[in-house]
Amino acid sequence: MRLTWAQPEDLVPAELAALREQGVPEDELLPIERRWADAGGATQLAPSGASLTPAPAALRALARTVLDDLQDLQRPSADEPDEWDEIEALLPPAPDAGAGGAAFERVHGAWLGRAAGCLLGKPVEKIPREGIEEIARATGNWPIRRYFTARGLPAETAERWPWNRRSAPTSLVENIAGMPEDDDLNFPILALDLLEQHGAGLTTDHVAEAWLAALPAGRVFTAERAAYRNILDARPVPETATHLNPFREWIGALIRADVHGWAHPGDVRAAARSAWIDARLSHTRNGLYGEMWAAALCAASLVADTADAALDAADAVVPPASRLARAVRLGRETGRALADGRLSTAAALDALHAEYAGMHWVHTLNNAALAACALQAHGRDFGAAVALAVAGGWDTDSVGATVGSVVGGLVGADGIGAEWTSPLQDRIATSMPGGAHRSIRELAERTCRLWEASS
Repeated sequence: MRLTWAQPEDLVPAELAALREQGVPEDELLPIERRWADAGGATQLAPSGASLTPAPAALRALARTVLDDLQDLQRPSADEPDEWDEIEALLPPAPDAGAGGAAFERVHGAWLGRAAGCLLGKPVEKIPREGIEEIARATGNWPIRRYFTARGLPAETAERWPWNRRSAPTSLVENIAGMPEDDDLNFPILALDLLEQHGAGLTTDHVAEAWLAALPAGRVFTAERAAYRNILDARPVPETATHLNPFREWIGALIRADVHGWAHPGDVRAAARSAWIDARLSHTRNGLYGEMWAAALCAASLVADTADAALDAADAVVPPASRLARAVRLGRETGRALADGRLSTAAALDALHAEYAGMHWVHTLNNAALAACALQAHGRDFGAAVALAVAGGWDTDSVGATVGSVVGGLVGADGIGAEWTSPLQDRIATSMPGGAHRSIRELAERTCRLWEASS
């Protein structure tokens, strides 16, 4: 069996990419990379996270040595620190996210919006943007304005751009009967359980214990899979995030953010700190900031009047010289140009893809830029915002979920549109302990009770 996101020979090219993204000089990387390539090692990570054939024993042994050498090149950064006190020292004062108080209607909208945005992106996950557009056009759904369908899809298009086989059977409009299981919903359900149990006393060790108790190893991916292995190896936090984990700045932490925000409506700094406690189990630098930013967006969305206000508030929890801050600025600038007609949708997506050419499709930076663009361009228009998030063609279900969560929080349950919410049938499937399904309304009610517990 080829286990994805875990084989030493597959981690080497991913670690080389991670260190380059962090600015490690080429003269330190190239000798190690040449030694690896000369032995027959791949220098590009397969999109699926694993090469197709097992590595010879000698190459795998070399991979372990090379990874140790690359581990020594990780170094701290003054502009992108990992510790909360150092991060907080870089942040500007948090702005007022909005004058209104949070209400059940908006929390309910946020949960519904997360599920609907995720569901829209599920069947086309791993399909590039040109394939998504071709599928949508072939079924009369371009620009995207409803869930995907296989009805009327030409066989040659389906063959050229195969659906995500795990997701398509239950996420195409003709088959939807509630929200099917997805890690983008499992993690918020787990976060809700954790905050109910521990509240402000939540620690990263609590998160690690909950993963072992509630998450099968095969249900976590990329950085989470590396951290899971490190937990089992009894490595302490934050070594769980740094040891043999080249995915430490990918999107896995960002998708765990929402409940940390909803538990602190309007208080983006508290939301960000709660998210940081969660993220540091598996992520560093911009992986941390991605979850902090998304949590702040969610916190602000419950009290703000506009997406612009929520984005402004969330900007205040991201270290200003970080690569994530630059990604969000680019996304917002591109979104403004799209909103005022200076760019078409295609040109806006072209600009983002040009900036992040070669970056893995589940990295934090490219996906955060896309999320910021969708929110800035379309604001309170739920359908248009999640459509752009999915049309971008990177981590379609995750970005659709985050954008849907924020817009759902802004407009409330009744502002999303029945075409998006009715197919959900108030139900999320899950493998979390406690039953095969969760009521979305009940999840929202439990979330609101977190405020009572903290008051």
